[in-house]
Amino acid sequence: MNTDSTAHQDGHIAATLFDFSGTLFRLEESDDWTEHLVDHQGDPLDVHAQAELMRRMTAPMGRTVEMDEAGIYAWENRDRDPKLHHQAYLDVLSKSGVPDPVRAEAFYALLVDPDQWSPYPDTGEVLKSLSEKGVRTAVLSNIAFDIRPAFVDRGWDVWVDEFVLSFEVGAVKPEPAIFEYALAQLDVDAAQTLMIGDSDVADGAARDVGCQFALVDPLPTTERPHGLLDAVRKFGLL
Repeated sequence: MNTDSTAHQDGHIAATLFDFSGTLFRLEESDDWTEHLVDHQGDPLDVHAQAELMRRMTAPMGRTVEMDEAGIYAWENRDRDPKLHHQAYLDVLSKSGVPDPVRAEAFYALLVDPDQWSPYPDTGEVLKSLSEKGVRTAVLSNIAFDIRPAFVDRGWDVWVDEFVLSFEVGAVKPEPAIFEYALAQLDVDAAQTLMIGDSDVADGAARDVGCQFALVDPLPTTERPHGLLDAVRKFGLL
C-alpha cells in the first residue's frame, strides 16, 4: 500500500473505519412503529417488549431467538444477502411478539429505511473534522441494505471516502477479508488505521489484521452525546 501518499509519516492515524449501527447511527423507536408492533390480541407491545425486540433486531453477534436449520442459515448469512436478511428478521419478529405477517413486513420496511435511523449527536462533527484533517474514512458495516442515503440526505457523504457494506463486498465482520478490503480501498496500512465500533468481537476483529480499535457504547442517541468525539480524541485525531 502507498503509505507515502496517505499515511502520516510520524506513525499517527491516517484512516478511520466506522461501524454504522450503534456507532454512527442507531435505530430508535418512533411513532411510525406503533401501528405495527402489536401482539396476538392486537394490543400494542409495552415498552419492555419493544426494548427487547430492538435488542434482538440490532444485536451485532449471536442468535436472539430459537431457530431451525434454515433459520440459522438465514440469520448467520443475513448481512451477505438481502433476501436472507428479510427472511431472518421476519423470523425474529414472528418470535418476538409480532405474529401478523402484514405488520411484520411493514415494520421490516422501516428497519431497512435509512431515513429511520438516527445519527448520534457528534457523528457529523466527527466525520467533518476528520475529513478536514486529511484522515481518510470508511463506513464499514455488516448490513444488507444501502445506508448511503442516511449520509447523502445530511450532506455527510462528502466526508466519507468509502462505504464498505457486507452485502456488496461478500464478507462480514469479524472476517479479516472485509477489513482488508476497506484498507485496500482507502490505500492505507492497517497499523495507521483506527476502527471504531460498538462490538468488541465484530468490530474489534480489526485488531487481527493490525488495526487499532476503539469501543463505543451503543446507548440511545440522547445518552451518548460525545462518544465518538471521546474515541477519536484518545487517539489524538482531534
